[in-house]
Formats: sequence, structure tokens, C-alpha cells
Amino acid sequence: MIFRDLHEMGILGINNRVGRYILRHNKRENYPLVDDKVLTAERASAWGIAMPENYLVVQNYGSLKNLQYKLMNYESFVIKPANGSQGNGIIVFKEVIKEEKDGEVRILCRRSNDKLMDIEEVKHHVSGILSGLYSLSGQSDSAIIQAKIDKHPVFNNFSYGGIPDIRVIVFEGFPVMSMVRLPTKSSDGKANLHQGAIGAGLNLKDGSTNNAVIRNQVIDTHPDTGYKINGLQLPFWREILELAAQCYDMVELGYLGADIVLTPDQGPILLELNARPGLAIQIANLSGLVPRLEKIQHEAPRNLLAKDRVDFSMNNF
Repeated sequence: MIFRDLHEMGILGINNRVGRYILRHNKRENYPLVDDKVLTAERASAWGIAMPENYLVVQNYGSLKNLQYKLMNYESFVIKPANGSQGNGIIVFKEVIKEEKDGEVRILCRRSNDKLMDIEEVKHHVSGILSGLYSLSGQSDSAIIQAKIDKHPVFNNFSYGGIPDIRVIVFEGFPVMSMVRLPTKSSDGKANLHQGAIGAGLNLKDGSTNNAVIRNQVIDTHPDTGYKINGLQLPFWREILELAAQCYDMVELGYLGADIVLTPDQGPILLELNARPGLAIQIANLSGLVPRLEKIQHEAPRNLLAKDRVDFSMNNF
């Protein structure tokens, strides 16, 4: 009975996601442009698409020796694996503290949850990234030291500790479904649904929230701030959808997830792309992906510019 109900709701399952959409619409040779965040940043720069600045990329263990001297140049930064997934291995540092005693400088890095790590702990974490501890394939990886993004004030009452991000599912260049992921105390300030962040569905027409869940449990208010989530209106909504639609042109993957962050000064910028976006976005929206995907396949005009594809999505979904 439950499978029939899910089918009638148009819920996309894992097998159909892979067989009908990912394998059919994503060219294997284009996967590295999405899986490797260094390559994504290079391609985005060539396309004029804004992303957080990469301060440096640590590619081998020898580079760890002098890492502390490089980190002293930054007031804050983010460490992430170049080929990671689901937010694993990402640590946000909001402050770099330099302590000098007896002619020696000690470096401490304060995380977004206010925990302190000394430089040797930071190096150990980077070493784990290099070993492939967080990579998609388990093979050796590179560590990206990236600029920390500030939170847009619209999220001040809807986020604990970290930076919310906006996931947009894009099919053949058309945005089809979106949600905003809101960090919580239980997610350690990360916008990661698997770790306890909130997934709030977004109406494609206007960028307002329509529903919210934590680990598949429907909620009304943010557990840490007490603010009601439904009805939150995101600014720059059309720009967000156009940015997501342009990512299809940039990497030529027919089925992808675009993760976008809202900054106080630049507006929406691309955080990363995902060639295998998860399915929890359907729970966040209390709506299935299948009817929207089929509408794109059978009714959407072809060879449209990104802005025209966004028009179609905003009018139909």
C-alpha cells in the first residue's frame, strides 16, 4: 500500500533517480567538473559565475609543514575536501588567534561552534582529507582552504552558528524543486540534513518557505531560535534560480543539484554542484519530483536561454 501511495504522489526513488535521470542525462566525462571542487571553481571562473574564493589548495603532505604560516594571513577560513560529499570533512573557522610567548607564535583556530583547535589538530584534519578519508571514492584527495562566507541577515533568526544554503534541483536546465537548509545546534552549525539541519521547502514562484522538516519530522519553528519557519521569504529569488539554471550550461549535466549561498554583499553565489543530488528535497516540499521532471521532458520548449527556462519553471511549478 505504501509503495502505491508513494507512486501516486510522484515520489522519485533511488533506482529511478539513477536509471531514468542520472545515467541517461549525465555524461560520465563531465562528472569531474562537479565532483572535484577545484575544477568546479575553475570552470565557474571562466563562466563568470561567482564562488567563494579559494585561498590555497593543499595537494600533498609536504605542504603541511608550513601551513601555519599561510593560515596566519587569514582572519577566517573554511577547510573542505576537493572531492567530498554530504558535507563530510568540512570545518568552518571564524577566527585565527595568534599567541606569542617567549618569542614563539602559537596558532589557534576557533570553529563556528566556538571550539578551539591548535594548528597541529588542523594539520591532522587536512592530513585526513589528503588520505581520502572524506572523498567520494576513498582515494587520495586535495584539501581546499577557502574564504568563509558571511550569512545574509535574512537568516539571522533562522540559523544556528553556520551558513544556510539553498539546494536547487535542475533538470535539462530547468529548476524543478528547491529547499533551504538551515543549520541547527544538533547539526553542529552545518547546513547538513544528515547531521540534523532543517530542510525547508521553497515555492519556485516566489522563494517562500512552504514546509520544514528535521530528519523527516515535520516542524513549525526553528528548535534553537524559536522563530516560525513557514513564510520566510528569500531575497534575490529570481537571481538564485537563474544562477542554478546557468550551471546546467556550464557543466552540461542534465540532472544536477546546485548549492547556492546568499551573501550580504554579493547576493547569491555558487557554493558547489552535485551530480547525484539526494531525494530528501521531496520530503522538505511534501511533493514528488516525478510530475515536474515529466513535465520538463514532455512540455518544456527546447533551446531556451537560462532566464527563459526560469520563466517556465516559475510559471509551472
